[in-house]
Amino acid sequence: MTPALTKAFGYQGNPMTLPVPNLEAALPFYQSVLGFSLVSRAATPHPAAVLTRDAVQIGLAENGGDPTQDGCAFQVTGLERLFTELQSRMMGKQLSPIDTEHRDGIPWNVFYVVAPDGLCFWFGERQVP
Repeated sequence: MTPALTKAFGYQGNPMTLPVPNLEAALPFYQSVLGFSLVSRAATPHPAAVLTRDAVQIGLAENGGDPTQDGCAFQVTGLERLFTELQSRMMGKQLSPIDTEHRDGIPWNVFYVVAPDGLCFWFGERQVP
């Protein structure tokens, strides 16, 4: 199964306003490591970009927010293949191991990635009980 991101949920509510301290420095990680493509950019009211991968879009913005207190959860299909794909691009950094978490009594296989800018990303695939 080809891995795919199917839904995005921002930790602070909006996956379209994820804070980064420097947009130019952040973009290469999202494109070359996480596999997102640039959709659009804006300069006002602050530097921002919209990125897409599969069925989801996220937004990065120099909006003054603290990236260490924000991030995004992605519901995925093909989690193990996605893990392998991302691990091969992590440039020597390790992903968290795949683990099982329960959300509302439902088991999910999950792993985490922390971007160089400090944003934390949860990748999860729902398991059939």
